[in-house]
Amino acid sequence: MKAAVIGESGLEIRDAPIPRPKSTEVLVKVRAAGLNRADLLMATGRFQGSHGAAGVVAGLEWAGEVIEVGRDVTNVKRGDRVMCAGAGGYAEFAVCDWGRAMVIPANNMTYEQAATLPVALATMHDAVVTNGRLIDGETVLIQGASSGVGLMGMQIAKHKGAKLVIGTSTNAERREQLHEYGADLAMDSADPDWPDQVMNATDGNGVNLIVDQISGGVANQNLAAAAILGRIVNVGRLGGFKGEFDFDMHALKRIDYIGVTFRTRSVEEVRDISTRMQADLWNAVESGALRLPIDRSFALDDAAAAQAHMSANHHFGKIVLTV
Repeated sequence: MKAAVIGESGLEIRDAPIPRPKSTEVLVKVRAAGLNRADLLMATGRFQGSHGAAGVVAGLEWAGEVIEVGRDVTNVKRGDRVMCAGAGGYAEFAVCDWGRAMVIPANNMTYEQAATLPVALATMHDAVVTNGRLIDGETVLIQGASSGVGLMGMQIAKHKGAKLVIGTSTNAERREQLHEYGADLAMDSADPDWPDQVMNATDGNGVNLIVDQISGGVANQNLAAAAILGRIVNVGRLGGFKGEFDFDMHALKRIDYIGVTFRTRSVEEVRDISTRMQADLWNAVESGALRLPIDRSFALDDAAAAQAHMSANHHFGKIVLTV
């Protein structure tokens, strides 16, 4: 099969063997694959191990048709249209654990649209609802809100009853677009005064929940913008892996600072995350209430160009490969 493989200097289109599903896995004929920031880190060798080593097929989410299931799989069957998350999605065929395979709603959703959803839905339900412990009527700030995951985070927060949703983006045009995806207020995280704007918008209380995809240089600003007993969930490191941290502010406000990643979770934990998300959000997915815009589509042969487009950071929403 054709696949985009992590090489010594980036992605390379190669011929690769079709993966075989284990007893708990699903084999899918891939029709579209979504790009994620983690893909870029893997391509540069930042993430090592099974997902990021040279010679490994790239890609964390995809959509297509089931062509084979392991003997222990009961939630999907051969011929189903599914969206999946796992490893190896930049290819003509991919396998995933049954817990990360979801039947595409019968609402005219295309494979390209379906391929944008698995990572964003699981990541942000886990961040906003499970770890963020969002309560109806609270206030939420999503850092890096113009990414696909960020856009989904705002929508989930609004869907779960947040009374004020704030999204950040350093691009003025993208900030204007955030309102279509749940933002009541859009701010520039490069503006040093944005924490003051948050305090003004929350009557001096600060926000109850911050989902941070930037980290690095905004860590102390997050602390300043958070409410007493607020929660900060560290999802991404777009602004850097290290930065200053005001431990006294953290203690004074009694803030819960929570780090999350899928890289150290067991298959059982990931299945539980997917199950929780589907039980909580699938009606909204089926109705189209939770959706993501596609910025641009590339052919699988142009996977390296697609990643370059993501690296340039000019996109809004998701970038998709068609297979």
